[in-house]
Amino acid sequence: MNYKSDIQSRKESLIKLLDVIIKHENEIIQALYDDFKKPKFEAIATETSYIITELKDTIKNIHNWSKPKRVRPSLLNFPSTDYIIKEPYGKVLIIAPWNYPFQLALCPMISAVAAGNQVVLKPSELTPKTSAIILEIIEKVFQHEQVTVIEGGVEETQNLLAQRWDYIFFTGSVAVGKIVAKAAAKHLTPVTLELGGKNPCIIDETANLKLAAKRIVWGKFLNAGQTCIAPDYILIQKDMKSHFVDFMKKEITKAFGINPIDSPDFARIINEKNWHRLSSMIEPQKVIFGGDTAIKQCYIAPTLIDEDNLDSLLMKEEIFGPILPIISYKEEIEISKIISNYEKPLALYVFSDDKIFAKKMVSTFSFGGGCINDTVSHFSNKRLPFGGVGHSGMGAYHGQLSFDLFSHHKGIVKKANWLDIKLRYAPYTNKIETLKKLLKWL
Repeated sequence: MNYKSDIQSRKESLIKLLDVIIKHENEIIQALYDDFKKPKFEAIATETSYIITELKDTIKNIHNWSKPKRVRPSLLNFPSTDYIIKEPYGKVLIIAPWNYPFQLALCPMISAVAAGNQVVLKPSELTPKTSAIILEIIEKVFQHEQVTVIEGGVEETQNLLAQRWDYIFFTGSVAVGKIVAKAAAKHLTPVTLELGGKNPCIIDETANLKLAAKRIVWGKFLNAGQTCIAPDYILIQKDMKSHFVDFMKKEITKAFGINPIDSPDFARIINEKNWHRLSSMIEPQKVIFGGDTAIKQCYIAPTLIDEDNLDSLLMKEEIFGPILPIISYKEEIEISKIISNYEKPLALYVFSDDKIFAKKMVSTFSFGGGCINDTVSHFSNKRLPFGGVGHSGMGAYHGQLSFDLFSHHKGIVKKANWLDIKLRYAPYTNKIETLKKLLKWL
């Protein structure tokens, strides 16, 4: 198969995938609800519509992204034509998480297919309804040798990691990310690890507290806080704290009502194991709002915590749930001391009308990505790289970056035969000065 026909066949597969997803959208939304009561609005906004948009963009640009790219040749190689070929890695393993089980399975898979790879996709066993619909969709669209879905739990994942792959893409926890990295190292397999961390949300005395509260409530309690880039804790200037808490209470009530357990817009914790983990983090004496739980429904209310202990259970690890500790600071220097207690986060947020302060916060700390005066929204821009740094991950994707991520960039020099400069050939007698002069021009 030649270059153009191969790209066209990938494109046709993606067009078929788009058609099947659109036809099954209601079933996908229902599966997400059945798995953990994901609200329909959130299912559309963060799962199905996101993937539909990603597919359309990839279909539109796949030929352009795939083209060999000419680069300026080196003078040392004159005369030559130099270019980069993007070729598939080969066999790719994608391990998807449960929190956005459709989006975070399909998004990397689409780009891996577009780049020409063979894909084995392992959806999360914690969202069985969504996993089943993914399997159904993939089997309707792709040949088994092009994309295969492997369902199952820990044992199946371990068996997959024991195999040799050309690339591994993993989204999940830091702990499992280390296991994946160790398995990949055995064969020197390149990996992308999309992990998480304790994402700080900094609020100074110049911030619009009412608007900040509204945007933080949305970003934190989206998907019941089970979002890798959700604000993990608040750092707020001490004099602003009580006013901010008042605004947060009002915004939570406005969003989810007096009894969030009855709200159709608030998801559930994925399972009892995670419910117990989260519930154990709540110290009743520190609760300033919320705190209600119901194990039979895997429900934890949007909860605000007055936190003063950086060594508390709540502050030892990424929360990944609808619990938000609020920590106050007096002087700016305290911000750095607090954030430096933890590994580099996946996201960082700053709410401030002081441009100098906001710029300083963004430039001082190392983190995957973030926002000034908003939360989570940086994820939606396909032109921005999405990925972590340090313990929050490695590698970045979205849009064309995703296609490039799953492509090996092969550099080629095509040397012309009409001229052959003798400088590089031995014997080198009397050539050193000429070489030095030439190198100054490079």
